[in-house]
Amino acid sequence: MAQITPVEVDIPLNDSAAFIPMRGGSNRHLQTMLPRLIRRKLQFTPHWQRLELPDGDFVDLAWSEDPAQARHKPRLVVFHGLEGSLHSPYAHGLVHAAKQRGWLGVVMHFRGCSGEPNRNERIYHSGETEDGTWFLHWLRREFGEVPTAAVGYSLGGNMLGCLLAKEGDAVPLDAAVIVSAPFMLEACSYHMNRGFSRVYQRYLLNLLKANAARKLKAYPGTLPVDLRQLKAVRRIRDFDDLITAKIHGFADALDYYRQCSAMPVLSHVTKPTLIIHSKDDPFMDHHSIPPKEHLPVNVEYQLTDHGGHVGFVSGTLRKPEMWLEKRIPDWLTRWLGVQSC
Repeated sequence: MAQITPVEVDIPLNDSAAFIPMRGGSNRHLQTMLPRLIRRKLQFTPHWQRLELPDGDFVDLAWSEDPAQARHKPRLVVFHGLEGSLHSPYAHGLVHAAKQRGWLGVVMHFRGCSGEPNRNERIYHSGETEDGTWFLHWLRREFGEVPTAAVGYSLGGNMLGCLLAKEGDAVPLDAAVIVSAPFMLEACSYHMNRGFSRVYQRYLLNLLKANAARKLKAYPGTLPVDLRQLKAVRRIRDFDDLITAKIHGFADALDYYRQCSAMPVLSHVTKPTLIIHSKDDPFMDHHSIPPKEHLPVNVEYQLTDHGGHVGFVSGTLRKPEMWLEKRIPDWLTRWLGVQSC
């Protein structure tokens, strides 16, 4: 991997790096939901590619442009959140921001998240790093060594944290950014059962169940439940007990959560990494905030007072701004450089 070494300078957060919530819109739920209202449409035409995996399954890639025509450009890889996709506002917003910087952006959809059920008797989960690792190495083999960074949101952020810790210096990345990651999965599962967070759990669970139902109809027997059992699931933890844990070799949901939480392994991350998290994230509580003394010097941690879950909307209601779409590329510029579009 071609390396771009940044100048080691201790620079405090400036006005552009600090998050200032939208005037009158600092509420955690408003911050969480606003992007879905503001960023509904893609601002570019994606180039789709199906990538066949060694085990006979597949993942779908959504590029900012034809990668064969952009081999020389720095690359920005996006790992989405639970039941996310290119059409998630944070995903297509960042890919568009990367394109504007002259970088090649790509969303790697987790298995079954691009609109078509995956074939095998497995799905994706918060600690499933194999597909991401295989894809990153494929990317380098297929398109050559250029500066490359990855950004993981929510579930994809926890997965990226696990991947970075597991692979160490061997991962073909120059830098990474992790946003709103549930670093302690067990604590998050408890939090999602309380108060207004149950609304988010119900929304996400309905997406999970609908996706699982499509898979069962397309490939009967590829999940350890039938449609009747699936319909009866009432919590994400129950889904993980019945499906995620069973098909991936965990004893139960708690075993899965404890083995796949990134918090205990963040100290093993060796690549330059920025972690962004909000204190008012409605998906999790203080248990997902890593103690700074446990983070290596190459990991920068930005904890904001507001921002919700993958929200971080600034500006005004008349002229809203997606702060992450500036903060992340600005931070990554020292590794990916500034390109002419």
